[in-house]
Amino acid sequence: MELRETLAKKVAWISLVSNIILTLGKIIIGWFGHSDAVFADGIHSAADVCASLLVVLVIKISNKPADLEHPYGHGKAEVIVSGIVGILLFEVSIYVIYEGVSGFFHPVESPSMLAMWVAVFSFIAKMILYRSSLATAKKNNSKAIEAIAFDHRADIVASIAAAIGVLVSIIGEQFSITPLFYGDKIASIFVAYLIFKIAKEMLAEAFDILLERNINTETLQEYMTIIQQFPDVKRIDRIRAREHGHYVIVDLRIAIDHAKTIKQGHDLAKSIKTRLMDHHDNIDEVLIHFNPYYD
Repeated sequence: MELRETLAKKVAWISLVSNIILTLGKIIIGWFGHSDAVFADGIHSAADVCASLLVVLVIKISNKPADLEHPYGHGKAEVIVSGIVGILLFEVSIYVIYEGVSGFFHPVESPSMLAMWVAVFSFIAKMILYRSSLATAKKNNSKAIEAIAFDHRADIVASIAAAIGVLVSIIGEQFSITPLFYGDKIASIFVAYLIFKIAKEMLAEAFDILLERNINTETLQEYMTIIQQFPDVKRIDRIRAREHGHYVIVDLRIAIDHAKTIKQGHDLAKSIKTRLMDHHDNIDEVLIHFNPYYD
């Protein structure tokens, strides 16, 4: 837990500092360089700053062990943060769409070449941050770090779109091709769509976990295969599993011979739990109920 918390904080702080630098650079250059796409990308990075701050604050809470008031642990704190980040991104997408569309009704100024290079630099930085954050999130089963990684992923494509939009607008001005003047405006709307798509995915996953949706069928089948390896398990009557942020809680109802003693049932339950947790290190608890089985 301590190692997981340390890694999560490290990722969050690196993301926070880099996003602050990118936010300032893209907003300033986008504004003075007359690029709506780069400016919109900067607004998105500002949302990333808020996301990183939230993660820094919540990581310690989510890693706290279970207590009397929270017997299932505090893992859903990360899910709540993921949902908040999704809401922020959704609001940002609406704002960027509004700015992009309204730009078609005002005189168009060609963006500067510097705006394009800022977008290219952002792409390179975000690619590095995305890969490192996603690897850490998967290794530690952290929804909060995964949320940061998704933010970086949205910025990667957004930065590419912004760079292309700026370049198209500049080409349009150089060769007096009027339709190309709006390349930057179109790119800003495309950036907004990407932000909206990521927000929708994050919100959908957060709601699924908060509503305790069953985990995917493939993983449940893996659990069942392990349980069925025990000869004393005559039948699996019910199996459920739900995510609590970075860990999973499994509920089982299995039938065993009616003549088994409490001690034998206890030992069997302990063996099943141990084997499940050995094969799936994100399982934190296995709750087992026994039903009597008659030939």
